Amino acid sequence: MPDYTRQIDEHYGRPELGDLILHALRAAGKNPDRLDWTDLTPVDQFHTRGRDATLELAGLARVRREDRVLDVGGGSGGAARTLAATVGCHVTVLDLTESYTRAGEMLTERTGLGELVTFHTGNALALPFPDGRFDVVWTQHSAMNVADKERLYREFRRVLRPGGRFAMHELMAGEVQPIHFPVPWASHAEISFLQPAGTVRALVAAAGFAELAWNDVTAPSVEWFRQRAAASSAGPSALGLHMLIGERFGMAFWNQVRNLEEGRVAIVEAVFEAR
Repeated sequence: MPDYTRQIDEHYGRPELGDLILHALRAAGKNPDRLDWTDLTPVDQFHTRGRDATLELAGLARVRREDRVLDVGGGSGGAARTLAATVGCHVTVLDLTESYTRAGEMLTERTGLGELVTFHTGNALALPFPDGRFDVVWTQHSAMNVADKERLYREFRRVLRPGGRFAMHELMAGEVQPIHFPVPWASHAEISFLQPAGTVRALVAAAGFAELAWNDVTAPSVEWFRQRAAASSAGPSALGLHMLIGERFGMAFWNQVRNLEEGRVAIVEAVFEAR
């Protein structure tokens, strides 16, 4: 495992994550043995604008019940369970961090969605799936830890059928640099690989995709962060995103607000078609 890959795994990895979430669910008055998928919303949407962003991207990409979706960097499966529950499609989650996929598999079984959502631990640069296997490749806040984006997008194209869609909701480098660390995806610059929007568009096109939609959603993302900041004044709840990266979350959250407000980070949602 390359050194930076190990650092990424160490940044996200929390071996006790599943048990922590179950404990927090009980503290929130939930029965872990009879969970609804929405019970997990405070902790399983590890991206800006939460479930609303997932549903928005699903509509933009026109995800259908019959689609086979690959969620790359899908963590503990929040977006995957949302797609399975609302659209009815089958979603395969791939993530580099084993503690996330292990927790995700356990939680998915407890929500009764195990037949529609499956998990694999693996590297996005060497997807363990055959050519043309999927109708949709999906990413939400996962490419920022990948240095070789050219290879990443080629892999996405390889596992998509012709005419399949690549749906992204991703962080881009803003016009002002550098960014303030730590941030939710990286404690330091050595594992953060944001690229400007123009570079990303060019790389995706070169990998064999035609652009169908491209929306800069930085402004509503800033407003979402401000609303969360106001709500957090009452103190953290038992169940929340702070559980995913531990004590670093507070400073990482505020740095992300600052990065967005100062134009150091931008957020884009986009859909492409495999040519």
